[in-house]
Amino acid sequence: MMKSISQLSTLSRRNRFLGLRKWNSTSIVREDLVTYHKVHNKIAIITINRPEVKNAVDRSTATQLAQRIRQFEQDKEALVGVLCGNQGNDENGGSFCTGADLKAIHRNDFNRLEDDGEGPLGPSRFQVSKPLVAAISGYAVAGGLELACLCDLRVVEEDSILGVFCRRWGVPLIDGGTVRLPRLIGLSRAMDLILTGRPVNAKEALDVGLANRLVPKGKSLEEAIKLASLIASFPQDCMLADRKSAYEQHHLSVPDAIKQEFSGGKPIAMYQLKEGVAKFNGRKTTNF
Repeated sequence: MMKSISQLSTLSRRNRFLGLRKWNSTSIVREDLVTYHKVHNKIAIITINRPEVKNAVDRSTATQLAQRIRQFEQDKEALVGVLCGNQGNDENGGSFCTGADLKAIHRNDFNRLEDDGEGPLGPSRFQVSKPLVAAISGYAVAGGLELACLCDLRVVEEDSILGVFCRRWGVPLIDGGTVRLPRLIGLSRAMDLILTGRPVNAKEALDVGLANRLVPKGKSLEEAIKLASLIASFPQDCMLADRKSAYEQHHLSVPDAIKQEFSGGKPIAMYQLKEGVAKFNGRKTTNF
């Protein structure tokens, strides 16, 4: 049955909201919205490259960010990743990420809004199998905070600001913010940030466990690489098994979580324990 004009109009409005618009095949999309390179051969640097909009993420950027995270996952040489934002020539130091590009959405360039697959900001639904460190400078707010929470660790510059700034615009957290934030800092503290949308300075972020390291302005990437290099220096199978156990125990009882921990660690202990014991006993210093 043919739909009425009013029904078609309603469908059109709904599809625009869901981001199901027709793409202009002649439009040119920058291929460097998110860049990927390695340092020390083992550390992958993933950079959101839109400093002109404080590294806000539009649909194309979200797609490239997801691609770069997949590239990191598939790169066997890259053991640890660092996620950061291009600081550009901003005299105030630039930003990590300020979330979805609301100006692009105002132009009807919607981020992806589907139940399955990639999230609105790209990799926010991924279960990344290797450690990821966020190097945070300037603002990490709204969806930018959600991307920071996707990472295992957060190295934060002393003048940075974090927060659920999307609260003031009526934009919900739909990239894992209401899930990961309470797991990182506890429900009570997370509710304070989620309900009020207030700014959180770097010192408070460190105090509540949202930041793992506090560093001077301009040093977040350098220090994040140092941290990533330390993690990459350890026996990887053992570290990855412990990391996996820590992430996968939330829904389990303590006895079941301990069983899972043992089952994941036992095969590694069987072949790596002798090597580790030999390394320990062969060290030339008594310092650990």
